Amino acid sequence: MSMQEKKGGNIFAITTMFALFFMIAFVTNIAGNMGPVVKSQFGASNAASQLGSAANFFAYLFMGIPGGLILRRKGYKFTSLLAVGIGIVGLAVQLMSGVVASFVVYVVGAFVAGFSMCLLNLVVNPLLNTLGGEGKKGNQLVQFGCSLNSVGATLAPYFVSLFVANIATAKVTDVAPVLYTAIGIFVAAFAVIMLSRI
Repeated sequence: MSMQEKKGGNIFAITTMFALFFMIAFVTNIAGNMGPVVKSQFGASNAASQLGSAANFFAYLFMGIPGGLILRRKGYKFTSLLAVGIGIVGLAVQLMSGVVASFVVYVVGAFVAGFSMCLLNLVVNPLLNTLGGEGKKGNQLVQFGCSLNSVGATLAPYFVSLFVANIATAKVTDVAPVLYTAIGIFVAAFAVIMLSRI
């Protein structure tokens, strides 16, 4: 591989890592802001409506150590692909919950998405640092990625509310465009990672 091809591949991979930094907070905060929608469609109590968000974080308890072992044994590329693939499944299950009108399916989807977020948290920081050549430049890229993470956390509630015209009659399918967008970003990230020489 020529130096030019390697540099171009790194740019795509680095851009993808930036997108994943954004998505970690975006997907996590989608779950955190779905409470009113879940209450409306499934008749959940205030406490139960936050189970999606709780399940998202609870997944870290189960995936932290196994995720570290996967990263150690299989490497960055495999772990990144696994994380993104699981994220696609988790978001798709949450979408399905609105169609089949099942609160349990919604919570399961949030739990699966949490597995993805845990794996992504394990891999994006060291991988972005490595892709940036480590040292000062690598750390600068990680800091920029963290900034994008904050942007994702800020925008998630806005996009959820954007598609909910009436909170009293809101359904999960109302916010389907947000979930489809997240799935689309994950699919694009999967393709880039698959083609990158990481």
